[in-house]
Amino acid sequence: MQLETMRYESDGDLIRLTLNRPQALNAVNFQGAVELHRAAQAIHDDAAARAVIIRGAGRAFCAGIDLKELAAGNTPNAYFEHWDRALRLLELSDKLVLCAMHGYALGGGLQLPLACDIRIATPDCLIGLPAAREGFIPGLGTYRLPRYIGLGRSKRMALSGENVDGREAQRIGLVDYLVDAAHFDAEVEALTQHYLSISSEGARQTKLLLSACQDYPHGQFFEEYLRRQTIATASPDHREALAAYREGRPPDYRRG
Repeated sequence: MQLETMRYESDGDLIRLTLNRPQALNAVNFQGAVELHRAAQAIHDDAAARAVIIRGAGRAFCAGIDLKELAAGNTPNAYFEHWDRALRLLELSDKLVLCAMHGYALGGGLQLPLACDIRIATPDCLIGLPAAREGFIPGLGTYRLPRYIGLGRSKRMALSGENVDGREAQRIGLVDYLVDAAHFDAEVEALTQHYLSISSEGARQTKLLLSACQDYPHGQFFEEYLRRQTIATASPDHREALAAYREGRPPDYRRG
């Protein structure tokens, strides 16, 4: 896929999506929102991929919406629709989606990780939602952030626009892994390969159930669980897991 504001690379099992406007700290302009929507749709529709790693090129993960474009009046309201539809596609895809943050993860640069499954950050990464200070709403970060850190902390972050660093983000449950900035690439790659190796059909169905856990009443959730459990146990991955157990070896889900 040829994109101007990001790189989309796939080797079959793994998709690498890299925000690529380093001169603007990967701030997302209107074209970037449209391209993220395209990329997220491709990720969602890819039947071969099992995992995704999202990163930012240069000194930062993402500084959020392109404020220069916004201030110039060149950001149509369609920006927000493309952006949040893209995040929902990532959330509803059956891939395990990791996001690695460094430098800055502000505004959309936090909204995007919140739609992913696993968040990785450096200890000194600055993370926050400054939109309210700039006169608008921080997207569906308002929907997702309380699910990770609770309503009280979410109100403080979103209303004050205060940033937290990676260490504090991990302490409050916003970040899953802290990695050393000096070994960022190697540690992110190791975590990516770990999640790729465990991305069985069962793991991917588990992701989808967890994403829906606060949306369904118990009875509906139970029926959805039974449906997805049937998918998982009928899959080649489940047969591979049982064969690996019998043979005393780790499962290789890429065989399926």
